[in-house]
Amino acid sequence: MNLFLLLSAIVILACVLCNRLSSKLGVPTLLAFILLGMFFGCDGVVKIPFENYTLAQNICSVALIFIMFYGGFGTNWAQARPVAVKATVLSSLGTLGTAGLVGLFCWKVLGLEMLLGFLLGAVIASTDAASVFSILRSKHLDLKEGTASLLEVESGSNDPFSYMLTVILLSLMSGSISVPAFVYQVFAQLVYGGALGVLIALAARKFLQCFRFSTDGFDAVFLVAVALLSYVLPTLLGGNGYLSVYLTGILLGNSPLRNKQGLVSFFDGVTGLMQMVLFFLLGLLAFPSQLPSIAPTALAVALFLTFVARPVVVFLLMAPFRSSLGQILLVAWSGMRGAASIVFSILAITDPAEVSLDLYHIVFFIVLFSILLQGSLIPVVAKKLKMTDSSANVMKTFTDYTDEVPVQFLRSTLTPGHPWVGKALRELTLPPDSLVVLLLRQGEKLVPNGSTVLAGGDVLILSGQDGGRIPGVHLYEKALSHGTDWSGRPLAALDTGPRLVILIRRGEEVIIPRGDTVLQAGDVLVINDPEDITPDRLSPA
Repeated sequence: MNLFLLLSAIVILACVLCNRLSSKLGVPTLLAFILLGMFFGCDGVVKIPFENYTLAQNICSVALIFIMFYGGFGTNWAQARPVAVKATVLSSLGTLGTAGLVGLFCWKVLGLEMLLGFLLGAVIASTDAASVFSILRSKHLDLKEGTASLLEVESGSNDPFSYMLTVILLSLMSGSISVPAFVYQVFAQLVYGGALGVLIALAARKFLQCFRFSTDGFDAVFLVAVALLSYVLPTLLGGNGYLSVYLTGILLGNSPLRNKQGLVSFFDGVTGLMQMVLFFLLGLLAFPSQLPSIAPTALAVALFLTFVARPVVVFLLMAPFRSSLGQILLVAWSGMRGAASIVFSILAITDPAEVSLDLYHIVFFIVLFSILLQGSLIPVVAKKLKMTDSSANVMKTFTDYTDEVPVQFLRSTLTPGHPWVGKALRELTLPPDSLVVLLLRQGEKLVPNGSTVLAGGDVLILSGQDGGRIPGVHLYEKALSHGTDWSGRPLAALDTGPRLVILIRRGEEVIIPRGDTVLQAGDVLVINDPEDITPDRLSPA
């Protein structure tokens, strides 16, 4: 036991160091984890004997649950909404089209059995969310036309479709499925998986909004159980567990939850650990000595997938949306294969259906090719296609993004004999460029105005310029576009409900607003929401 724990600690530390080293070398981090697993494997230096595909399937499936849950939880839907339809078409029809073209190539050109060829196509049809997220974040790849959000949503949502195709083809290969059973299987995969994912997310959101945990951190523990439940329940009914867990993640991640930043940080760490475990285990399971024998087949499939199948499918599906040629080419190049493909290959190997092909090492080779070639060159390709945007910020596509706001907060408690007690705010002389943004009175949060009369024991939260945060103050930004009905109107004429505009960015100027401050198109408003529930739109009075 102690030896196992020691080895686990060494592996995790090595993965952390590889993460740092790969960033300096410009090599995708996940590739380093795979190579580290190969180093420890039977054909490597350490030579740990490990050939248990069933155990690997179980461990990798659990890791994939958390990766897919966080893929949804970390996606900022406000940023993704404009490209959601395009991304959904790519993740569904794109996965089907890619699997079909690769299957035809394997069958007609490489001479594989028909169903076996289409099985290989189904297994490698999806792009890898972990790889895409890792590269976009680590390289701070700011892209035009919402391409970052497009890639994130596509890669996060196409694994369920690849899984569905894999399961259906395995059923066809076993010969144990009729036409009605085939139709029902497709229905169950999509409907049960989608419906249960939404229902579980709504129930969990309601629970989190109404229930108060007595111990800090238990909300994160609760969401761990929710992620597992969202996978298990639809799977027991024949539904698509991966589709369910992704939908649960995206609905909860974009809901107004307490301690959202803490939850995102928790799952960021958990998902990072799951990625280490998953990619290391997949490398550990591989036998590099077997790669030369399958290299011709695997290389042919990898080249066809990268330079023919993926570009053709992406062009056919994105052209009707009038996407620019630069975006089409970048999305086509960014279709990296990753952990999900290898996990699905293990699923095929452990299935009762007979697979007369070294499917694991073929897929493993394709994934290595994809991460090494495509993953390393995505930043270069983006620049060559002039798809980078210095005014964009890829971190805004994630729900844990918090913009740095040049505001500092001061907490002041009024004693019963304080000179301000009994006076309205408009009667007070506050420090220059400061504003009372929140009033805490006997546990209640109040958004004050000029007529608010102060009482003994009140806690005032004042804002002024500079950076900082304080509990009870929740900030978000709203940019005023041209033609909005807010432009040219003073703040006093707007109905912001319980929310308060506490700062205005106008070009390089920072303005602390008052009621007579007139807004202009192009202004960026920093708004305080005492309940941390960000609305989609605020309306004028």
